[in-house]
Amino acid sequence: MAKDGYFVDAMLLVLLVAGRTNPNIIGKHRNLSDYTASDFEVLVKLVGGPNGVIWVTPNTLTEASNLLGQHGSPEREQLFDTLSTLINESQEVLIHSTQATENSRFRELGLSDCALLSVASEDRPLLTTDGALYIAALTIDEEASVNFNHHRLEEALT
Repeated sequence: MAKDGYFVDAMLLVLLVAGRTNPNIIGKHRNLSDYTASDFEVLVKLVGGPNGVIWVTPNTLTEASNLLGQHGSPEREQLFDTLSTLINESQEVLIHSTQATENSRFRELGLSDCALLSVASEDRPLLTTDGALYIAALTIDEEASVNFNHHRLEEALT
């Protein structure tokens, strides 16, 4: 079945926003110390370039915004400009917090991740670097989750 884009976790949203703003920010942003400009390129290719559909929840947008806000000015303002553009380009799905907290993994994963588990599917899988979240999504549907780290490793080996 053809994919209709990806739900992207908060950390990958931060990487996407930083890379779109200026790939040099990736190496300077304290929450992106595990990532490189090459990882940003892999992410863009994976989500389908500038025309790819990115699915988000208000929870992941809030989490990404908080993480992006931990960067200093003047780049911080540029990051928020890019985040605003990304929000306008993405498809947002509202999951009520009461629904997300009904997930049996809520105590382990928290609100934002359980909201993502509520919406991830085979045609709109979750793209994540979080191992616990990835595995939780796989238990719902084997096609509902993609581990970004696998793609990073694959790209590094080629």
